[in-house]
Amino acid sequence: MDYIFEKNTVKVPGVSGFDLGDTLMCGQSFRWRENPDGSFSGTAYGRSVTVKLEKDDFYIIGTTAEDFENIWRGYFDLDTDYEKIREELSKLHPTLGEAAKFAPGIRILRQEPFEALISFIISQNNNIKRIEGIVDRLCENFGEENESGEYAFPTAEKLAKLTPEELSPIRAGFRHRYIIDASQKVASGEVDLERCRANSFEEAKRELMTVVGVGEKVADCVLLYGLHKVSAFPMDVWMKRAMKKLFPDVNPESFGEYAGVAQQYIFHYSRLHPELFDE
Repeated sequence: MDYIFEKNTVKVPGVSGFDLGDTLMCGQSFRWRENPDGSFSGTAYGRSVTVKLEKDDFYIIGTTAEDFENIWRGYFDLDTDYEKIREELSKLHPTLGEAAKFAPGIRILRQEPFEALISFIISQNNNIKRIEGIVDRLCENFGEENESGEYAFPTAEKLAKLTPEELSPIRAGFRHRYIIDASQKVASGEVDLERCRANSFEEAKRELMTVVGVGEKVADCVLLYGLHKVSAFPMDVWMKRAMKKLFPDVNPESFGEYAGVAQQYIFHYSRLHPELFDE
């Protein structure tokens, strides 16, 4: 992939099939905010940048060429042909084709696995606005400040040493003990997220579910958004309702190796078409 680096900005020309709003604000990650000019600012892997699209040119502002290669190229999954994936998925079911056509620019972010694990533990029985607030407070209280004045996601080692009382400023309620258990298991190596990445889908899921508070849905979210196992198909109450209504005789496994991308199309399409679920 060709790109141009100049004055702390990387320009990647010809990035098609990418919608920043649909990708960054759909509940995959909770650390991006839209700016008045339509750009988005956020932090990942300890680095803070602003990103924008102008036609098919993708700009990452506030980065180095090295960070582009080591972080952002992979984070935004820029080397994956999503147009091809969308075409393949659209052939599987007419309604999936309609959903893919409605939100063709969604990509699966390659997030830092520990951040994904803690973020989706926090997401349980929560709405996006409140999840964002808890994650922000977690980073501000326990993350390292970077050169941009923003805060990195805390390390497992830092969180593992905390008590539920010390976590109280983030106001995550019953999830405090889940966060600490996850952090202790990751810090000690009992749960090895890189091992999970290398292992089979089922082996990785079993290991993640040894964390207190991590059930099927949270594990699938971590597999999809943190470990990029794109066959994962997270099923919350909303997705179960969408599958029952739109795909009554379809097993998610039939969506194949890119079932996780299909899940994003279905979730986004269903969320923005509430009339489909009117009784």
